[in-house]
Parts: sequence; structure tokens; C-alpha cells
Amino acid sequence: MTRFVDVATLRRIVSRVGVEEFLAGMANTMREDFRRWESFEKLARVASHSEIGVIELMPISDQDRYAFKYVNGHPVNATKGVSTVMAFGALANVDTGFPTLLSELTVTTAFRTAAATAIATEALARPRSGIAGMIGCGAQGEFQALALHRLAGVEEIRVFDIDNAAMEKLQRNMAAYPSLTLRLAKSPAQAVRGADIVTTCTADKRWATILTPEMVEPGMHINGIGGDCPGKTEIHADILRAAKIFVEFEPQTRIEGDIQQLSDKHPVHDLWRVIAGHERGREDDQQVTLFDSVGFALEDYSALRYVERLATDLNEGEEIGLIPDLDNPKDLFQQVHPGEVARCGKDAA
Repeated sequence: MTRFVDVATLRRIVSRVGVEEFLAGMANTMREDFRRWESFEKLARVASHSEIGVIELMPISDQDRYAFKYVNGHPVNATKGVSTVMAFGALANVDTGFPTLLSELTVTTAFRTAAATAIATEALARPRSGIAGMIGCGAQGEFQALALHRLAGVEEIRVFDIDNAAMEKLQRNMAAYPSLTLRLAKSPAQAVRGADIVTTCTADKRWATILTPEMVEPGMHINGIGGDCPGKTEIHADILRAAKIFVEFEPQTRIEGDIQQLSDKHPVHDLWRVIAGHERGREDDQQVTLFDSVGFALEDYSALRYVERLATDLNEGEEIGLIPDLDNPKDLFQQVHPGEVARCGKDAA
């Protein structure tokens, strides 16, 4: 049988574990998988683009498990009362191909994206970086803020969004975490002024320059997480040229990340090498570092196996017959044989 984790089940799991603990466990699982990066078979996600959005399939595997995520990105959905990002995914055993988990990934993706940001920040920001600026307060806002606070030691976050209601929503939700100081800024420049860490997480699918060179100060670490498809950027190209850039999976980031604005020959560095201790992150306290994050399937693999482990340990989720249970593996037609169908119908009644 396949374990099924829907949104209600995921909420129960998070409630039982605790939001901050769930986030920390997600990050720990992701670090483990980044450290064994070379054991995975990787490829850039398969994307189907339209003028208003994108639908993507994100597969990855190692010698034991295969995982995929289906995910969309439609910024216009917010005006229709529908989530901008929706996702689900699965885990399967490589030796048989049998799917062991089918899970929601909309809420889980928010946790995994925030965990990836925090891991990169921890690896690349200056030590004792306590102040962050964040531009964009949409669906990802609270997760990003909490991850920076809980996992990267940020004590104060200054936020800005062109939508005042989004800022107020973030402030209202984060009131549950009084150890984090949250300040509403009147402009992007005010939000990032004097910050050690800057995160851009806007949703518009367009060539944008949310962060411009005059807003960047020596020693900043920047997380650019909103640019995640061709024709969608947040960071001015001159910032990219001056920073030391780190990416998840270069072939994918060249197409989808902010570095799509640069020549293919412009140097970038693999984040996993820093996490695994193979390469140095920032070189000094004055250097500007930048994590050009587009989201990668390895992070979803980590999220799925973390959710599966918790669901199993907590006995959460429903066991479903996603795959036929066959007495004779060569007799698939038995599942729809008129006599068998009639018998199953009587049993159900």
C-alpha cells in the first residue's frame, strides 16, 4: 500500500511536531542530502510555459529512492482566489518502482524553500548576522522570516511589499513569535538599509529589478528566491556581476535564475560544495555573496523523505490502493474482469 499525506494530514503532523521543529528537521534532512550530492542522478526540471505561468515536473533519484514533484507557478492566481503555487509529489523504491508515498507539497514546499534559504544564509552570510531585509510578503513570507530567525540567528527583519495587506498579514501571523522583531518598511530601500542579509521573494513573472546596486552594501548576503523561470528576475545584473554567486544546480539556474541575465561563462559556485565542506563560501566580511535560488528537486526529495519519516513514526496518513494488489502479477485484467468487478461490488455493499 501507498501512504497518502493530504493537506489535513500535513497540518496534523506539523501541529504535533511544532512549526519551528518541523522547519529545523526539514533543514537537517536537506543538509544530509546536500552532503551526498554526488550520489544523485540529477537533471533540470521539465517545464511547460505559458504567458501567465508555468507547470513543472521535478524528478531526482539516488540508488534507493526516486522522487518527483509536480508544481505550478501562476502569479495571476492570487487575483482569482487560487494559490499561486500548488504542488504534490511522490517517493518510490528504486528496486521495485513501487510508490511508497503520495503527498501534498504546497505547504511542504514553503517549508523546504525557507529551509534552503536558511541553509544558504548560514553557510554564506557573515557570522553574527542579526538584521535582515525582506522584499515580498506573500505566501512565502512567514516561512522565510521564521527560517531566518530560527535557523540562521536573525533577530530583526525589516519587510516591504507593494501590497500593504500582505505586510499586515505577515505582521499579524508573526506576532506568535515575539522573539523576532518585525518592522514594516515604507520602501525596498528602507527595508534593506543596514541589513546583513537581504531576501527577495516576489511573485510577478517579469523582468524586474527589485534590488538595485545602490541598495547593496559591502558584506551583505543576498537570497534571490523569486526569480525561478525564464523571463522572471528580481536582481539588477550589476549586482550579480559584483557578487560571489552560489546556485543549487547550475544547468537549471542558468535558464531560470537571475543569472539568466549574465553570460554562460560568468562564474558561479555550487552551494552543495560549501555545505559539504569542499569549498569556502564568502572570502571576507566585505564581500557580497548571493544565493540565486530557483528551487531544485533534491530539496523536494529531502522534503518528501522527511514527511514520510514523520508520517510513519506518528502513524499519520492513509494507506491507499494506488497500485493494484495482484495475486498473479501477469493477470492485470483480473482487476476489471466482469466477474471480479461484480464480486468486489457485492463485497463493498
